[in-house]
Amino acid sequence: MPKNNWNTNDAQTFSTDVDLLAYRSNLIGSDRTVCNWGGGNTSAKGHMKNFKGELVEVLWVKGSGSDLATIQPQQFTALNLEDIRPLFSREQMSDEEMVAYLGHCMIDSSQPRASIETLLHAFLPFKHVDHTHPDAIISICCAHNGREIAQEIFGDRFVWVPYIRPGFTLSKMIAEAVLQNPNAELVLMEKHGLVTWGDTAEESYAKTIAIIQEAESFIHSKMNKAALFGGTKHSDLEESSRNKVLKEILPVIRGAVSESQKAILSIDTSESILQFVNSKEAHQLSSIGAACPDHLVHTKMKPLYIEFDHTLQTIDELKTNIKQQIANYKEEYKSYFKLYKSENDKMFDPSPRVILISGIGMINTGKSYSMAQVSGALYNRAIEVMKGATTLGNFVSLNEEESFLIEYWPLELYKLSLAPPEKEFSRHIVFITGGAGGIGSTTAEHFVAQGAHVVLADINEEGAQKVADKLNQLSKSSVASAIKMDVTSEEQVTNAIGHTVLTYGGIDVVVNNAGLATSAPFEETSLQEWELNMNVLGTGYFLVAREAFKTMLTQNMGGNMVFVGSKNSIYAGKNAAAYSAVKALEIHLAKCIATEGGQHNIRVNSVLPDAVLQGSAIWGSKWREERAAAYNIEPDQLEEHYRQRTTLLVNIFPSDIAEAILFFASSKSSKTTGCMLTVDGGVPAAFAR
Repeated sequence: MPKNNWNTNDAQTFSTDVDLLAYRSNLIGSDRTVCNWGGGNTSAKGHMKNFKGELVEVLWVKGSGSDLATIQPQQFTALNLEDIRPLFSREQMSDEEMVAYLGHCMIDSSQPRASIETLLHAFLPFKHVDHTHPDAIISICCAHNGREIAQEIFGDRFVWVPYIRPGFTLSKMIAEAVLQNPNAELVLMEKHGLVTWGDTAEESYAKTIAIIQEAESFIHSKMNKAALFGGTKHSDLEESSRNKVLKEILPVIRGAVSESQKAILSIDTSESILQFVNSKEAHQLSSIGAACPDHLVHTKMKPLYIEFDHTLQTIDELKTNIKQQIANYKEEYKSYFKLYKSENDKMFDPSPRVILISGIGMINTGKSYSMAQVSGALYNRAIEVMKGATTLGNFVSLNEEESFLIEYWPLELYKLSLAPPEKEFSRHIVFITGGAGGIGSTTAEHFVAQGAHVVLADINEEGAQKVADKLNQLSKSSVASAIKMDVTSEEQVTNAIGHTVLTYGGIDVVVNNAGLATSAPFEETSLQEWELNMNVLGTGYFLVAREAFKTMLTQNMGGNMVFVGSKNSIYAGKNAAAYSAVKALEIHLAKCIATEGGQHNIRVNSVLPDAVLQGSAIWGSKWREERAAAYNIEPDQLEEHYRQRTTLLVNIFPSDIAEAILFFASSKSSKTTGCMLTVDGGVPAAFAR
């Protein structure tokens, strides 16, 4: 049940109408049962000076592409109401004409384009107007008997408007209906949402919440929880078994939905999702269509529902079914597009955004983890709507043609165009070992800056988590995850790869970077020291590469591996036989994998750094003293010693290695595999030959 969170003390701190409008909007948007992500719009009417210094009456309305939960005052658009009001006398107006006209009404042309539903706010004769998409209200608006239910709840206080796509006609229709009903306190828009108003910002907000509370209380009074969605048909898998299945199927799903462009996946196994996907009516209800236009834009017209009975079917059977069902969904989408398209329409990716699997839960796809979560959050809202609508009657939805006209509506496409261009590693999932160290953490920063999602694996879990937290904070999104992993443990490596799959859906790039180093004259090299180097730098790199290779094969969409070797991979370092030998093993292992991976478009290359002291745990250990002793110098002289021995007279930093890694993982090296790239400032003894 939504609560009235208005705080008079907070509200009194805002001195302007638009500041108070932003406060009200944030309260509305903060509750997703009231307002969808990116959806809804709010407005206020007041006065301000135009460019000539004249005081004019204005409408502040949400700018296109904003989210009410986070919108700031500068994201509202101010329009001259004196210029807009004459439109009310018009009989009709196309979307193109409306957008062009409103552009001329803007007080400040640098502000964002006004909301699609600006005229709805302008035509209503109230100072403050809220348009939202609450679960309880849409439940009524998507029930076959919704108008009768509304009459029972609200009496003569409401106006019912049949479904029509937002624009001039709908705005005028709503305003005329409200003016003709002096008792009207709200508008119910069929298959769409709610409009409320008030003389003050607080009154408008309070009315919105109160109306929703009335509707929700009525629905709950009628609800039989045991009979929701026809009751239960399938049983849940317990968590560990479900995760085992998910680790197997997520790469299959990711590969199948990434035919035209890669997707990041998110999963939802919450109680409400499982209740729906396991129900008798889930398949039928999910195929009816989207509950409202705001849902449709992010979930497509309908999800893909896959029935899985874990008591009768194997995981392999489920995988086969997933591939076939996704292929069928794509073909159906292509037919849908072909049936309703206009001459200039270009088809979106035909893959599903929402995949429901009985016994498992919901998998969502998107260009990023955050966008996959948006699709999931909106389908959670759709489930709540279906829950309410089926409590009241039969669930009805936008038909195919109505859905297409929203999905490919130029005004919706404009909002999508506001998103920044995608970067080189957008939609990529990168797994980095040694993620807490200097090279690993810097490489992660570079990948995230170029749009990637990263998983940082390190035996130093605390250090890896600090890096992930920093990246998530800077990105304001969940683009990084950390996990404890000892590369010498097959079980931990398998778990870490599985964690990556469960977190983002798969793997595109592996940076094999975990490291250590020991130094001793050959005759003093112990078996323990030899095995330590071999286990971490040899076996560890093998285990990580092998497990990631399996996931890449399952995805069937190629992949990249970059091994961080060393100058010692091709140069016999003094007093470092164990380290140098295994570093040579690393790059030969990389070449072996490159040979087998080529036919699957899996590229494997190696970067060979030298003496990267900055941020390195290795160089913070006794290795520094040991290497200094090998050169008969003091430890604090090492950096200068290494600089002087390069032909370019430079030191090597983690960012230098990160740039080389990103080059190998990028499209710039798409025809390169089995290659070595030295990043050592030019050490003649290590020149490749």
